[in-house]
Amino acid sequence: MLLPMSDTSMKILVLSCNTGEGHNSTAAAIKEVLESHHQICEQKDALLFWSKRRSASFCRQFVRIYRYFPKLFDISYRYAEKHPALFDSGSILNRYVTRGAKKLQYFLEQNQYDMVVCTHMISSLLVTRTQDLLAKPIPACLIATDYTCSPMVSNSDMDVYFIPDGSLASEFTRQGISKSKIVSDGIPVRKDFLVRTPKENAKRLLNISCNQKHLLMMCGSMGCGPIRKLVSEFAATLPEDVVLTVICGTNQRLYRILKRAHDNAHIRIDGFVQNISLLMDSADLFLTKPGGISVTEAYLKELPMVFINAVAGCEDHNLHYFIDRGMAQSAGSIKGISEICISLLQDDKKRLEMAKKMHTTHKVNSAEQIYESLLKLHKEENAVPKKVCTAAELLAAI
Repeated sequence: MLLPMSDTSMKILVLSCNTGEGHNSTAAAIKEVLESHHQICEQKDALLFWSKRRSASFCRQFVRIYRYFPKLFDISYRYAEKHPALFDSGSILNRYVTRGAKKLQYFLEQNQYDMVVCTHMISSLLVTRTQDLLAKPIPACLIATDYTCSPMVSNSDMDVYFIPDGSLASEFTRQGISKSKIVSDGIPVRKDFLVRTPKENAKRLLNISCNQKHLLMMCGSMGCGPIRKLVSEFAATLPEDVVLTVICGTNQRLYRILKRAHDNAHIRIDGFVQNISLLMDSADLFLTKPGGISVTEAYLKELPMVFINAVAGCEDHNLHYFIDRGMAQSAGSIKGISEICISLLQDDKKRLEMAKKMHTTHKVNSAEQIYESLLKLHKEENAVPKKVCTAAELLAAI
């Protein structure tokens, strides 16, 4: 009698949210690792289950607030932290973000997925609501992309919560998440961020002299924060041996303004680029807002960081996580940030000390670890209960 073989093939839906490239980048990292193991994976924007029009409108408004009214974003996040019931099942906000549940139910049933992986809280709330509509619940996971527990986590119901670091587990248990559901596999990044080009080679590829220091400046894919003021400050204060590269992301207006005003041999202005990994490898210092994905990528590159607390909210937790561990610095003013950057660029020993703090921590390939965890969950869900056979049954089977 042949015993059934364990099925390790999976068909997984990864639900992101088009409110910024960070969550899409995390989704892409999971899709990349799944496909490298010959698994079927599809990445979707959760907001499209509302409608294309509503998704586009929501994203436009989100980017506008994030880019031009960051204080409003911070106030809203702090309020949600103090009032987690805002997103309770049946509340106005919960009904708003889960309005696409019936469409998602139909999509899941038609495509017969084995599992759903969420990289944003909106997608996790949408999946939580959809589970009530499905004839059979589907295994679901959330990947936390910030070094904190989002205030909406308590309103979700996932099988697994992947968190950036084990030290954050207590934040999740305080929100009612069972410790058995928490897995500290880290934040997954695309594989090109796990490979490092020697700094000299990276600089040469970018036409930067090995004798020059390279300051890389980014403020997320949306190009938010006081970038114009900082660039003006650096134009007046940066030493001659420093090259500043400014990445404006999708903020085309900012790109045009800076390109006209500052683009020269020592200040390089770029828009949305695909070679962030190489830019990080070439950099001596990284000036950025503390978004969960970008700081994780820099951390894996062991690149010293200076933070611009442009948006605060959840990113304020990221800022403190890395500053408290000696891997980054920050200041509360444009002049202060400029002075810290110049000081660090002139202090090789201090930058090396910050890099060593990153080097001595335990690093893992989070995407691979999460893949193994997903595979384990899939096997457990599909395990065939062992049947205890009588002697007569065994003889009959021969």
